[in-house]
Amino acid sequence: MEKAKSFQDLLVWQKAHQFVLSVYKFTTILPRSEQYGLISQFRRAAISVPANIAEGFKKRGKTDKARFMNIAQGSLEESRYYLILIRDLGYGSIDEHLANLNEISKLLENYRNKILKSRF
Repeated sequence: MEKAKSFQDLLVWQKAHQFVLSVYKFTTILPRSEQYGLISQFRRAAISVPANIAEGFKKRGKTDKARFMNIAQGSLEESRYYLILIRDLGYGSIDEHLANLNEISKLLENYRNKILKSRF
């Protein structure tokens, strides 16, 4: 496997970016009354995932890199809560979004572990 030259080369970043795009599309169906609450918070949390992966990619030390992946994981879990809230408020089906979130979570955990085990 070839070493990533940019954060955009990382599968985990690509999947997280697609998740953000799907969150933006999905949140357009939410009630307008949620514009400054749920919609704004959910989008912010989703954006934080690939943004932290990108920022961590350029960090030099493996502990620093891993810390940014951990922050991304936290934002992913925050996004999970917003999906649960959307479901429980009866705003829409979240199954596909949860499946994508779970996949990203596994990729992120694997990437973080790989960073911590690396010898760079």
